[in-house]
Amino acid sequence: MYRSHVLVCGGTGCTSSGSEKIIEALEKEIAANGLTDEVQVVKTGCHGLCALGPIMIIYPEGSFYSMVKPEDIPEIVSEHLLKGRIVTRLLYNETITDNGVKALNETNFYKKQHRIALRNCGVINPENIEEYIGTDGYQALGKVLTEMTPDEVIQTILDSGLRGRGGGGFPTGMKWKLARNIVPDADQKYVCCNADEGDPGAFMDRSVLEGDPHVVLEAMAIAGYAIGANQGYIYVRAEYPIAIKRLEIAIKQAREYGLLGKNIFNTGFDFDIGLRLGAGAFVCGEETALMTSIEGNRGEPRPRPPFPAEKGLFQKPTILNNVETYANIPRIILNGAEWFASMGTEKSKGTKVFALGGKINNTGLVEVPMGTTLREVVEEIGGGIPNGKKFKAAQTGGPSGGCIPADHFDVPIDYDNLIAIGSMMGSGGLIVMDEDNCMVDIAKFFLEFTVDESCGKCTPCRVGTKRMLEILTKITKGQGTLEDIDKLEELCYYIKANALCGLGQTAPNPVLSTLRYFRDEYIAHVVDKKCPAGVCKSLLSYEILQDKCKGCTLCSRVCPAGAISGTVKNPHIIDKDKCLKCGACIEKCKFGAIVKK
Repeated sequence: MYRSHVLVCGGTGCTSSGSEKIIEALEKEIAANGLTDEVQVVKTGCHGLCALGPIMIIYPEGSFYSMVKPEDIPEIVSEHLLKGRIVTRLLYNETITDNGVKALNETNFYKKQHRIALRNCGVINPENIEEYIGTDGYQALGKVLTEMTPDEVIQTILDSGLRGRGGGGFPTGMKWKLARNIVPDADQKYVCCNADEGDPGAFMDRSVLEGDPHVVLEAMAIAGYAIGANQGYIYVRAEYPIAIKRLEIAIKQAREYGLLGKNIFNTGFDFDIGLRLGAGAFVCGEETALMTSIEGNRGEPRPRPPFPAEKGLFQKPTILNNVETYANIPRIILNGAEWFASMGTEKSKGTKVFALGGKINNTGLVEVPMGTTLREVVEEIGGGIPNGKKFKAAQTGGPSGGCIPADHFDVPIDYDNLIAIGSMMGSGGLIVMDEDNCMVDIAKFFLEFTVDESCGKCTPCRVGTKRMLEILTKITKGQGTLEDIDKLEELCYYIKANALCGLGQTAPNPVLSTLRYFRDEYIAHVVDKKCPAGVCKSLLSYEILQDKCKGCTLCSRVCPAGAISGTVKNPHIIDKDKCLKCGACIEKCKFGAIVKK
């Protein structure tokens, strides 16, 4: 029995910040102080506050240490673990109050969250199946195999209102029901998990796999029982080495405990899971392309119908859900459909995980009830926008989504509301933008991504997105016309209507949403030849304000092109023909004498 537990984040974010070295130093220092039998170090998954890594939480006190360095470890061990004195200077500042240390769930970041999919992330050691079992792990699987019929399981998921968390929001129970009933006498059925998270700025599924891999295995086994499948596949991108390692460990442990494989819980039910690694193709997030890739072929989408519930993997009935969708299943089984349906909105039940990124103070992972407003997520949970800048827009749904402007800052986030304002839920990436972002440039960024990731199978996507990108590039260079804007919009609707799969059909969304809400910026680029946000280099010019320049010469010394001239203590000038518009001079000027126009 340990008197203290030290939880250190072992997710990708904190690992990249050096948490492995923290754990090594911690174990060494604990041993040196004779505390090995009293203090246990636990490597967990993501705690959510990714920008504060490496993160360490010490229980029973609940002290949340952030940005810990190896050189801090001796002080933490000697002061906190030996003498019981909290090292205040390392505490997350939001937990510090005049009356002592505030509990984590009372901080702005955590208090409005409700964790279901993320309930074990940052709490248990994901490489230890016994810790998962200790948090009711595999009880849901035991319940369905011994107390419920497959139809009862499917009805429970239907009644819960759970919709797919991977983008489209299709009712999960309906998908399972189709796979069970559409070909009832199929000799083989499959359960697949989409862990090929490819949206820029999205890391929700990765964090679940790294922090709680067994929840996905348990949910897939439940799905297998429900539809009559005995084999599952997790398709995970190879760029997720920590997630892959922990999945491999979890699958091995589950087989050893008899929770995967033959005759699970002595019920005669067989189910096993295999891993398949993706090579990073965004199009393989589309269900038919993913299945084609698992089959060993080039990842390209197939026409639908037939849908995967009828002819999916290896032409057999198949269901595909993403990681977050599966992470909700065991809790729904244990707590009941009504419990899950009591959260969220009328048509969007439960919670949603978002990866907060961009111009936000609290970069990280959050899980909130459906219907939480964008303002609450950005200003309260996210801590607002740095440097006092104004909120301009939020991009949801990645390259398939759209930009939500400040006019809709108070919109409750759910599937239908987002679609109504020209965006979509997507998998859960939420990128915040401020007044310094150019919305034409943002649309161009996502189009560049889509053009790179198009598989090229259909002409509307292969050629149409390139034509759109050419027009956007022309506009950002100041060479566009008003006719180009009209042509761009027309192309968007053509591609949406004619592309083969979801990648092409949703590729125009970032352009359409920025045209809808920020058309004035497009017009400024075309008519005034100006970029209002000062981002598009071709439309910028740098100028030195003569009344502010002190002649310190610092700007001329850092200019890589030799474009700035002048003498000491006299105002300088910029040769605009030589200027590279790199911004080095603005960064170095201490007097605010250089401006972008």
